[in-house]
Amino acid sequence: MVRFKNRYVLCEVVAEEPRGRHCIEDRAVATAVRDAIARAYGDYGLACCSMSFTVKYLNAYTGTVLLRCRKDFHRLLCSALPLVRQLESRGLRCPCFLSTLHVGGTIRSCQKFLIQHNRRQLLTLLQNCTNEEERQRIRQSVLSCSLTEGQSQSGDEEEEDDTETD
Repeated sequence: MVRFKNRYVLCEVVAEEPRGRHCIEDRAVATAVRDAIARAYGDYGLACCSMSFTVKYLNAYTGTVLLRCRKDFHRLLCSALPLVRQLESRGLRCPCFLSTLHVGGTIRSCQKFLIQHNRRQLLTLLQNCTNEEERQRIRQSVLSCSLTEGQSQSGDEEEEDDTETD
């Protein structure tokens, strides 16, 4: 049995209007990326990338997209992403582009990168705060995205309790 290796491309949807991101669907992203690959590399590139291409995760509120493709062809995918200029879903066209944040071998490595990226973004927001109320909200957000030892131990205990009752 042969194991197919995949690459996961973590992207950010950068839209002109932030409200336009809320109507984005995973099918719209997949269609736009496939069209961009077909424009850049033709039928051969589309066939190579389509074998294992999927949108694994989409968060329309944060604009985060996780794409999966085969390891051999992830460079075709990454080089075609700048050609995406708009996403169309539910009859609405959202002018935007995809910015590649990270390319990883596992979903977990992309998740770790995304946590670090979000923390860095929150810290830059903290530096640009104008009043104390904003500063407190951002500090709370930074603390909520970090896992402390007490939280990880209590989470493990809850999982053990669930397995004992089953």
